[in-house]
Amino acid sequence: MFEVFLLAFALSMDAFAVAIGLGVKNGAFDKTLAFKIALFFGLAQGIMPLFGYLASLGLGDFITAIDHWVAFVLLTLIGGKMLYESFGENTEDEIAIITNKVLLMLAIATSIDAMAAGFTLNLLALNPFISMLVIGLVTYLFSYFGVYIGTRGGEYLESKAEMLGGVVLIGIGLKILLQHTLLA
Repeated sequence: MFEVFLLAFALSMDAFAVAIGLGVKNGAFDKTLAFKIALFFGLAQGIMPLFGYLASLGLGDFITAIDHWVAFVLLTLIGGKMLYESFGENTEDEIAIITNKVLLMLAIATSIDAMAAGFTLNLLALNPFISMLVIGLVTYLFSYFGVYIGTRGGEYLESKAEMLGGVVLIGIGLKILLQHTLLA
């Protein structure tokens, strides 16, 4: 179960970073906006792993021999992308008004990583649907808190959150690879 919380934590860092940026952009803390941002991000992060998980089931026996390598490569690529993005420009700077359409686009964009990570859920010894629920709830909480931090001047934490998420994802990928190659 600890791995699921680590995965949820790492995957939520993208949404957390964007939520901080949206909080900075909005200025004053607005509970309704924070709830809406957290709901969009939490639902997207919770649902997207299902697509990756179902894809991994479809590949079945074909992928079993190399699933640990696939998980390692996917999580390392996602983590590396998050590390790279932590040094770049913020998407929120380009947003004029925080509408439902903008939130939906941001929620999907920040949850693409969760879809790829969903491919690895069959390697964890837990019910994938519980994992998706945990991912969604953790993302909801981090997103809500991110908006609050952003309104309190959290610009500094925005890139640090994404960086930490990237490192954790790479660590999970490495752990899966080591467990299946050294301990098999």
